[in-house]
Amino acid sequence: MSADETSEGEKKLDVIRQVVADDVAAGKHDGRVQTRFPPEPNGYLHIGHAKSICLNFGIAEEFGGRCNLRFDDTNPTKEDVEYVDSIQEDVRWLGFEWDELHFASDYFEQLYEWACQLIRQGDAYVDSQSPEEIRAQRGTSSQPGTNSPDRERSVEENLDLFAKMRAGEFADGEHLLRAKIDMASKHLILRDPPMYRIRHAEHHRTGSDWCIYPMYDFAHGQSDSLEEVTHSICTLEFETHKPLYDWFIEKLGIFPSKQYEFARLSLTYTVMSKRKLLELVEGGQVDGWDDPRMPTLCGLRRRGYTREAIRAFCDDIGITRYNGMTDMVVLENALRGDLNKRAERRMGVLRPLKVVITNYPEGESEELEAVNSPEDESAGTRMVPFGRELFIEQEDFMEDAPKKFFRLAPGREVRLRYAYFITCTDVIKNDAGEVVELLATYDPATKGGDAPDGRKVKGTLHWVSAEHAINAEVRLYDHLCKVEDLSKIPDDEDWKSHLNENSLETLTDCRLEPSLADFDAGTPVQFERLGYFTLDANATTAEKPVFNRSVTLRDAWAKMQKR
Repeated sequence: MSADETSEGEKKLDVIRQVVADDVAAGKHDGRVQTRFPPEPNGYLHIGHAKSICLNFGIAEEFGGRCNLRFDDTNPTKEDVEYVDSIQEDVRWLGFEWDELHFASDYFEQLYEWACQLIRQGDAYVDSQSPEEIRAQRGTSSQPGTNSPDRERSVEENLDLFAKMRAGEFADGEHLLRAKIDMASKHLILRDPPMYRIRHAEHHRTGSDWCIYPMYDFAHGQSDSLEEVTHSICTLEFETHKPLYDWFIEKLGIFPSKQYEFARLSLTYTVMSKRKLLELVEGGQVDGWDDPRMPTLCGLRRRGYTREAIRAFCDDIGITRYNGMTDMVVLENALRGDLNKRAERRMGVLRPLKVVITNYPEGESEELEAVNSPEDESAGTRMVPFGRELFIEQEDFMEDAPKKFFRLAPGREVRLRYAYFITCTDVIKNDAGEVVELLATYDPATKGGDAPDGRKVKGTLHWVSAEHAINAEVRLYDHLCKVEDLSKIPDDEDWKSHLNENSLETLTDCRLEPSLADFDAGTPVQFERLGYFTLDANATTAEKPVFNRSVTLRDAWAKMQKR
């Protein structure tokens, strides 16, 4: 029995689901469960957000509750409709549908009124100091802060200044609305935190209606309260914000939403910071947010990841309250497990080497039956053309082969998948001494891959008919970073210097069996012996299809690191 199972074999609830289950059992909020997924629309969602999406929407489904999608759009200089649209697309692609769609900007008027309420209660004030002065007064974890000279302004003066801030009478940074709590609090977040800043900027929804915008801490909990969210689930870095979350709700006397934290996802050999991902996009190190090397959901989708694989991955890693690093191979294995069941098999040669079968009739060809999927008999079979001239992989031939090399070599016999036994009889080289063509003979009696005399061969190669193959471009992807954990890079060191310069290899002269011309973008396929691939709709042209390798058949990176 695993540690994640009960004595009855049932899966043990994670730390967040246990809280929800206990609340439901106790009849809290009349047994009602309301969650929300609250992204800021300042970038594209990545695999870390998928963990939160699966948790919030999953809990709502499992406990008969509801889940809202809410955009925390309180920072107009970094937010855009492009991100709003992409986030909705990604949530739906993962297979979830929100009960209600909201924006924090829907609540701007209510938030303003609540800010005025706090001023009237003596719980907020306008500070006219510079950001540097305010920062210097904050204190440290071992030393208390000092009060602002503006802290004792009258209610009337604060209300007047705040109204003028809203009216646009001041420049950016000239004033700040702060909560009046305790500058000696052990919680630094409670040392008179900012509530509103002046920012003369166009908002993607409200336009120029506002020139003051609430800080995250003043908008988030109140938005949860307005939506009567019972379980406000966020990552551990927001645990320090919880005292302020609770303070605002208590002082305003509004619906008591509660915050619960879980560990965020960290993946080896990749970038999980939206700020750093934006740097890569703007710096041209990647081909946009949907570059297949990116951990964004649109990038993973373009690479060939399925929603089922991502959801299985999120379920596999579970929910905890301790930070850790998840090996990229766990995500890759989730994809392999899914695609092994759903992807049909085809043959493709990425680095072609021509083989001429000298005893095969010139000008003739035939069709051989091939299995579409060994995992699914209902997938049936297809016919693959075979002729006198073929392509095999360059790495499947070695002129001076060691004894344990079981592929093709001069004088050696191998099996061609679904076809015949062939024996290499001669090697043709160019002026530089490079092998450019092989001559071989085939045994007609071995059609289908077995010898009637019972002789055995250890090597089975994939191939394509030279006459019938389609020419394609194939892009092979590797880890985005060379280092396992970017967070360990010193602050004074350029993190981009640790990008993997070999994260993309483009092969422009690949040869694929003709049936691959009919594959649609997003349909997974296994190139036998090579890995799982998908057609790239963004890059494919009428002249040439482009396939992305989604994942290798096994963890090639770990194998390479051990060399």
